Amino acid sequence: MSTETILSLLGIYLFIAVGFGAKWTFKEKIDDRTITLLSVYFLQIFLTFWGLLKRPIDTELLFAPALYLGISLLALLLMIPLAKMLFDNPKERSIGTVAALIGNTGNLGIPLGIALFGEMSVPYLTLINLVNVFVVYTIGVFYYSRGEFSVRDSLINILKLPVLWAAIVAIALNLIGYIPSPAVDKTLMMGAYASMTMQLVLFGIYLYGIKLGEINLRLTAWVNGTKFVLIPVIAFVVLGMVEMDATVKGILFLELVVPLAVANVNLASLYNCSPRTVTVEVFTTSVVFLGIAFFLPTLLQMF
Repeated sequence: MSTETILSLLGIYLFIAVGFGAKWTFKEKIDDRTITLLSVYFLQIFLTFWGLLKRPIDTELLFAPALYLGISLLALLLMIPLAKMLFDNPKERSIGTVAALIGNTGNLGIPLGIALFGEMSVPYLTLINLVNVFVVYTIGVFYYSRGEFSVRDSLINILKLPVLWAAIVAIALNLIGYIPSPAVDKTLMMGAYASMTMQLVLFGIYLYGIKLGEINLRLTAWVNGTKFVLIPVIAFVVLGMVEMDATVKGILFLELVVPLAVANVNLASLYNCSPRTVTVEVFTTSVVFLGIAFFLPTLLQMF
């Protein structure tokens, strides 16, 4: 693994450490709920606009993100009945169903993809991250809501989040050819980086409250298994059946195996779906991925 790849990973974990250290130092003076609301309802709007207006959406590039969505949905169809059999608690069932699908395709996937594949990967990484945004704020919102809300209320919760509407507006602006001025782009970029940084800091804050005795070993084993075994196997099978450039296959596979996104914690906190339990799952997949990352160049060469 290259030095640049290692630095990309360490830079992300640095901000997680900042959140952990802040909560350890100031304890209850830091309100994690307030930070969650600020991130989800305001700053992530900037991140959405900045990412979707960064470059024109080329329809020739849509096959890779379409495959990403197809593999994610196939994995979801397999996980729904399996999670229902394994977990009686509705919150655990929701986490077990959807958590592994919401990967860190943005904060980690994009810089790591650039480090491994170069700048030619940026259009693919951006569009795959766009698909993941919709997965997060539709399927993710629905299942995290289901831990405490009815089906009807969970569907309404999807429509309440401004990020989904911001994404729709941003896509419409992109398709009609709108290009932000340098001043507007700078403003959006500032908000986007603030959003990414705050999500990582929030993850560190939740990480502080974890107690080893409270870790759900069965749920943790299930989430890591689906993330690093089930989804990669599905990806290998599907990618082996399609004609596509080997490099693009590698980019797609990378985005499917990145660890859980901090967005899982945001949604779990927003809908009171055991956010500290979800934090454990995000953390453990991040640790496991550190080991897998050293073998990524070899794995990606298999395509």
